[in-house]
Amino acid sequence: MNAYLRMTGLALAISTMAWSGISRAAEVAKSTDVKQSGTLAVANTLDYAPFEYLDADGKQTGIIIELAGEVAKLVDAKLDVQRTPFPSMIPGLAAGRFKIAWETFSATPERLKQVDFVMFLKAGLAVSTSPDKKASFSGDTPLCGKRIGVSAGSASDFLVDKLTKECTDKGQKPIEKSVFNSSTDIVQAVLSDRVDARMDDATASSYFEVTSKGQLVVLPTLYDVAPLGMAIAKDDKETADMMVAALAELFKNGTYKAILDKYGMGAYAIKEPYFVGTMDALRAE
Repeated sequence: MNAYLRMTGLALAISTMAWSGISRAAEVAKSTDVKQSGTLAVANTLDYAPFEYLDADGKQTGIIIELAGEVAKLVDAKLDVQRTPFPSMIPGLAAGRFKIAWETFSATPERLKQVDFVMFLKAGLAVSTSPDKKASFSGDTPLCGKRIGVSAGSASDFLVDKLTKECTDKGQKPIEKSVFNSSTDIVQAVLSDRVDARMDDATASSYFEVTSKGQLVVLPTLYDVAPLGMAIAKDDKETADMMVAALAELFKNGTYKAILDKYGMGAYAIKEPYFVGTMDALRAE
């Protein structure tokens, strides 16, 4: 995506606080749901490091989990992370099963028919493979004829379909796509030679390369560099306003940057969070 248009307006009236390592309560307007329940409920996969995962002690952690915890503090609520398969998130929002699905969604026209977004990060898609196969991904169309694993319903899932058509249009072998329900399953498929490579968010792929000590290596080409955001139930302005305002406070007081830097993801920060209800709302950072 080469250009982004103007941002739709959201009023952000929040107080400024100094970063002290721990977020304190700020004047962030709570949604009716949070006021009544005292809980900030967030749907999340808990299986997508560095954004969310269970540590060695079985504790929920990661960039999104930590950010969600800080937002919960700002709105004086208990955080409830509801483990939800990625393909079920947008249908779940549309059906009213929850109000926030906090993942790293790309705002596509198809998704915007069902949900809105609050953007909080930027990244692209990257392909990672085992070190012994890296050299086989070469030329202008390195993925043609390869077996590529993707997460069901993800941006990678749709992009591989587009790239496959480009391969066949050029008279080359199509990409053989395999669809999985979790990133862990895709990684295992690459390591066991059931697929040649994994296409996923560049941030998560880079993080796994470091933490796995090079079991998979990221190829240099980045695809579809774009902002990423959490999904909000369509036309739920109360929840969207609350999340933009709370995140804006974390951007201002330094919490946002500190959490990204902790996981080596500072390069993927954006200037400020913003709401997206139509494609016209997307913008460059």
